[in-house]
Parts: sequence; structure tokens; C-alpha cells
Amino acid sequence: MLKYLKKYRYFCVLAPLFMVGEIAMDLIQPSMMATIVDQGVLKQNMDLVFHEGIRMILLVLFGGLCGILCGVFANLASQQFANDLRKDLFARIMNLSFEQTDRFSTGSLITRLASDVTQLQQMVTLSMRGVVRSSIMFAGGIFMLYRQSPRFALTAACGLPPILFLVVFFLKKASPMFVIVQEKLDGVNNCLQETTVGARVVKAYVREDHELQRFDRANDALCNINLKVQSLLAFMTPCMNIILNLCVVAILYVGGFTMRTGGDITSGRIMAAITYMSMILHSVTFMANIFQTFTKAQASAGRINEVLYCEEAQASGHVTETQTTGELEFRHVSFSYPGNSQNILEDINLTVHKGETLGIIGATGSGKSTLVNLIPRFYDVTGGQVLVDGVDVKEHPVQALRERVAIVMQKAELYSRPIEANIRWGKKDASLQEIKRAAEIAQADDFICRTPEGYQTMVTEAGHSLSGGQKQRISISRAILKDAEILIFDDATNALDLQTESRLYQALKAECPHATKVIVAQRIASIKNADRIAVLDGGRIAACGTHEELLKTSAIYRDIYDSQLKDS
Repeated sequence: MLKYLKKYRYFCVLAPLFMVGEIAMDLIQPSMMATIVDQGVLKQNMDLVFHEGIRMILLVLFGGLCGILCGVFANLASQQFANDLRKDLFARIMNLSFEQTDRFSTGSLITRLASDVTQLQQMVTLSMRGVVRSSIMFAGGIFMLYRQSPRFALTAACGLPPILFLVVFFLKKASPMFVIVQEKLDGVNNCLQETTVGARVVKAYVREDHELQRFDRANDALCNINLKVQSLLAFMTPCMNIILNLCVVAILYVGGFTMRTGGDITSGRIMAAITYMSMILHSVTFMANIFQTFTKAQASAGRINEVLYCEEAQASGHVTETQTTGELEFRHVSFSYPGNSQNILEDINLTVHKGETLGIIGATGSGKSTLVNLIPRFYDVTGGQVLVDGVDVKEHPVQALRERVAIVMQKAELYSRPIEANIRWGKKDASLQEIKRAAEIAQADDFICRTPEGYQTMVTEAGHSLSGGQKQRISISRAILKDAEILIFDDATNALDLQTESRLYQALKAECPHATKVIVAQRIASIKNADRIAVLDGGRIAACGTHEELLKTSAIYRDIYDSQLKDS
């Protein structure tokens, strides 16, 4: 994590320096007070009281200024540190493969980006303020005690070994629990994220009580582990306070005994010693709290590093010079999802030429979506090859490969911004004319123009202000605008009526003749006009041909046809 502070090293130096100034002023005050008591009050020298009082006020003001500047520079460093770290972490999350995202879970990634980075930010602030303050106050307090009387310093030193033992003992017990706390927080975030996204399903099935119970269990688990940690640490500060206050009692006893026996200790020195002992007490207590923060930060740093430095699941290729025709080939492709030994796809062999339209149909779970997800490398094959323009997709740079592919998912993903901006995701520098053309091809222009503000109409979160068919057409517009060589529709028109869907595919064929189109569908009506149709069954290609050929040669295709279209 230190590399993130390098850019702000000047702030990291200035903050502790000003803290030294603040603590130095604090350490001088008790000695000056002792002088006022012994030389001024007891001897009735009011001039000395006045002048020393003015000096104390000026030194307090100077110390306060140093404290303010320390806080400014410490916050500048910590905020910028957290800002840079959070940006890098988010960038890394954006580059994770689907497999890695599934392994970490969305809730856990949110926790790491928010809570764990905040823990490190607090650690940085405390490092520049709290650590410096506590260390100097502790060492300075011991030194100033020694100046008042070596006996005072010796008395205070006797309390240090048991205090050190208490700190090490309690933090060693608590350290493993901080990791568990963050994991339980992951569970709460996962529950919240799933329930919020699926709120409509929850309400539709009247499952609010079930989700409340599920959230309660996750939240109770977090609460219980937090209580366990805090209950353990609750013993630490009182135990230390007992020891340190016993040291104060010992100083009073030593000082009183020495004064009674005619020693050189005065009332002012005893007052100063008590003040210095209070400073030491405060510094040790604060240092113990800092150690807690450091222990939490250590757990958070480990979790952040798991994401920042996880191995690349998909190495990017380096081939740059290829023919950009958009030809696809699946060569003996097999695939199984991580952690599942059973293949979803088995020995797929298929070629799709430039400008050709391939329809893919099959029963639920036959591997249709999985097959098209291998083209932009959302997942990598476990056997065989997927080739684009004769080159294995693993040899293409990932970003360049995905620039050549436009995909419309089963679930239309929209964002809280105007319709125009949602479509413009396909091409960030597109003109309004290009956006309207893409929307016209996708059969979206009519309903967009009927909205109150047209293309500037705001879409609510997750597109809840639009119907399913409207969301799909905006998503299709976005893909068309990209003008990619390969266009994939993954059951992307299931919310459209057959007439609108037919117009869409006619416009697509006329306006995008050179794009290679792969259409995954559940309805034969969606793909019957494709150049070829591949029928998947149990992860294998059971048949491939035109609509008319498959009606003659494929029993599976005829069964699907009979169930959907024969009666009509």
C-alpha cells in the first residue's frame, strides 16, 4: 500500500512535523505550570504568574496552529491515498473475468471497495497523526517526568511491562476476528444487493418476510461477531487504566514521602508529574486504539490485495494484424463452468461466414447462451478453439476482440441516464442522427419519440420506468450503433411481439448486411429466416441447416416447430 502514498510524500512529512510542534507545546505546559505554582503562587510573585501565563497562552495558540496544519496535511494525504486506491481497485474489478467476479461475489467486492479502503484510509490518517502524537507524548512524558524527578520516571516505567503484555494479548486474540467481521459484512451486502435488484420478484411472490428473515440472519451474524470482538477489547482499556492510575497513586506516594522527608520535590513538581502521567496514560490508551485500527487495516489490506494482485484468469493475446471480416469458427469446442466437472458443451464444430445469419435453438439448458459467451471471451473454452477470422480468440487482445463484437444479453441492462446516453454506450462519439438510425432499425424510435422528452427522457434505475420490450429495443439500438463485425442476440427479442420482431430482423438484414449475426432464440419464428440454424441438444449440435432442411431431417427441430407453430 505504501506505493500509493509516494505521490503525497511531502504531505506525509509535513503532517508529522507539525504534530511534533503541537506535542512539544503540550509537553512544555506542565513544567511552566509547576514554575507558576512554585515560584509565583507560593511566593506571591504575581509578575511571574502574569508573564508565564502570557507565554503559556502564546504557546497554546502556536500548538493549536500546528495541530490544524497537521490535520490538513494528514487528511490531504489520506483522502488522496484512498481516492487513488479506490480507483485502481475499481479498475481491477472491471477487468476481472466472469469467473473471478463469481468467485469473489458482488457483495464482497462492494465491501472491499468501500469498507476495506476506508479502514486503510483511517490507518493512514492515524499513522501521521495518532502514531506520531502518541509516540512523542509517551516518550516526552517519560523524559519530562525524569526531569521532575528520576523517581517519578522509574515509577512510571514499572507499569510499562504489564501494559505491553495486555496490548499484545488482547490484539492477538482479536486479530483473526477482524477478518471474520469483514466476511460477515460481505454477507450483509450480498443479501442487500440481491434483494434490492430482485425487489419486484420479492413483492410479486409476497416473500418480504422470507427476505427479512434472511437479512436478519446475515445482520445478526455480523452483529454477533462485532459484539464478540468489542467485548474482548472492552477489557483492554480498563485494565490499562487500572495499571496507569496505580502509577499515579505511586507518584503521589513517592512525591509526598519525599517532601515529608525533606527531599527536593515540590508541590508544583508533583502537579506536573501527575499531568505528565495523565499524558502517558492518554498516549498509551490511544496507542492501543491505534493498534486496533492497524489490525483491522491489515485484514482489509489482505482482502484488497486479493483483488488487486489476483492472477489474470484470461491472458490477453497480442495478435494485431488480422483480416477483419467477422468470420466465426468453433473447432471441437468443449466447456464446463468452474467447479463443475460436467461439460455444458461437448465437441462443437461450426463455422459462420461473414454476413451470414446463424440461428441457435434448443431446449433450456442445452448450452445456447454459454456458446455465444465464448466468442467475446466472457469465459474461456476448456477444450478446442473459438476462432475469429481464423485466429484463436485467446490470441486476440481482449479489448480489441470485444470492440469487434456487439452483444445483446437476455437481460436488458440500462442505466440511470437519458435514453440517448444509454444508446450512446455503443459508440461514445456518435451523433444524434446515428443514434436515431440505430433506434429506427431496432424499432425503438417510435416509442422514444412518444415519451415526454424524447431521447432526453431519463431512465430510472435498472430501467424500471420502461417495459421489457422497450428496454430490449434500447439495448438492441446500442448494439447496432456499435457497428461491430459480429452481432450477437442472446434471446434478446423474447419480450417483443412477433410483428415487431419480424420488422426488426428485416431492417437488420437490410441495414447491416456485412455483419455476422448470431441469434439465440427460444422461438422458431425468431430464427426461421436465418441462413442456417443450429439445433443444440445436451451441449452438442444435433442438427444444422435451413428451416426447410431441418423440418425434413431433424426430429428435435420438428418437435419444437410442432409445439410452437403447427397449430397456428
